[in-house]
Amino acid sequence: MEFKPHPYQRYCVQRIVSDPAVGLFLDMGLGKTVITLTAINELKYDRFQVQKVLVIAPKKVAEATWSKEAEKWDHLSLLRIAPALGSEQKRIRALNTPADVYVINRENTQWIVERYRNAWPFDMVVIDELTSFKSHKAKRFKALTWVRGNVKRIVGLTGTPAPNGLLDLWAQVYLLDEGQRLGKRITHYRERYFDPDARDRDHVFSYAPKPGAEEAIKRLIGDICVSMNAEDYLRLPEMVEDAVPVMLDAKAAKAYRDFERSLLVEIDDEILDAGSAAVLSGKLLQMANGAVYNGEKRPVEVHSCKLEAFLEIVERLSGSPALVFYNFQHDLERIEKATEGKGLTVRRLKTPKDADDWNAGKIDLLLAHPASAAYGLNLQEGGNHVVWFGLNWSLELYQQANKRLHRQGQKRTVFVHHLVTQGTRDEDVLEALRMKGDAQEHLMRSLKARIEKVKGR
Repeated sequence: MEFKPHPYQRYCVQRIVSDPAVGLFLDMGLGKTVITLTAINELKYDRFQVQKVLVIAPKKVAEATWSKEAEKWDHLSLLRIAPALGSEQKRIRALNTPADVYVINRENTQWIVERYRNAWPFDMVVIDELTSFKSHKAKRFKALTWVRGNVKRIVGLTGTPAPNGLLDLWAQVYLLDEGQRLGKRITHYRERYFDPDARDRDHVFSYAPKPGAEEAIKRLIGDICVSMNAEDYLRLPEMVEDAVPVMLDAKAAKAYRDFERSLLVEIDDEILDAGSAAVLSGKLLQMANGAVYNGEKRPVEVHSCKLEAFLEIVERLSGSPALVFYNFQHDLERIEKATEGKGLTVRRLKTPKDADDWNAGKIDLLLAHPASAAYGLNLQEGGNHVVWFGLNWSLELYQQANKRLHRQGQKRTVFVHHLVTQGTRDEDVLEALRMKGDAQEHLMRSLKARIEKVKGR
């Protein structure tokens, strides 16, 4: 696919190319990955300024997003991406494979630093979700500071650099500039820009910015960060669609293939009709989401890969509320269970009060089925992020559900994030919805193609 960058994307690419350290504080869905890969491609193959790049990312993002994005765009065809994930043996094998970009999950930051130490081979480091390093006490932050002096170029990517307040900025900016702007020590930063807030006689529990501190901090980091607020300089479209690839682990991928084969080989292509096709697709979509109803109509959980990716999206939103659409009842129940104890206000959309509380900013995750939320509801005041945990084939329901936020009165760009399990029916459904054609016809055609593929194995 040809990459036709928006003006803000061209600007961001140029900043990465020209600046040895830069933070891209752009909303989720604005293309931070393709921006960064485009800059890496230019630095590697046009300017010969970098040799080996390390990307540190959340686990599910590391598994799928960077490799898929490189494969998607024609201009990135030269870039070789090596995910260094899994067991230590697999990680070492990947790191010994010739590549341009090596991708690890953030939990292995300390491991890779300790492996190389003074022989650090990566001249460029990209931190995907810089807020993962907001704690100056975290081992991953401390480990990266040990090798920061050996890194010639560094890029920090995040949509919300200060989700819990301006104190979060110090560690993130320190990794970019080694303390030049906000100070070498967190204590100095805190003393200069904050006053004790909640406290008792012996302990300070929280800090509040001093008058004028926010403006002063933003001025200090303005030259190294593209923007604190993207809408200050970007001309944003009204709705941005974002496909979030989800990779199944080896066990789950085998389970899906076996399940798909057992269903499809029993179907005679000559007698396949819309009714049986819908049932088959429904079963496969359930499996892609992670659970399947058994003969007694009880859900059997098969994997948690999509749930893990969903929780990473929630983390990356850093407090921004999201309207979450699910497809099956067991999706709803598993989402609720997975979000327990996360400090989130999670609510099912059932009554007018639920909608009112959402619009009043009292709900973090509003869970809804598109069939029950597709028409009439005005939810645009409560947020601007939609997350599709599971898709269905109805184009009308899909479009109307998105319109709950993307409608008159919405003051921010609406981002629609789709969790798409790779190699499954998820991909077929999203393609059908994007084609905006006859979903039923596409369902039949794509299912027949999968039957032929399975029979040919």
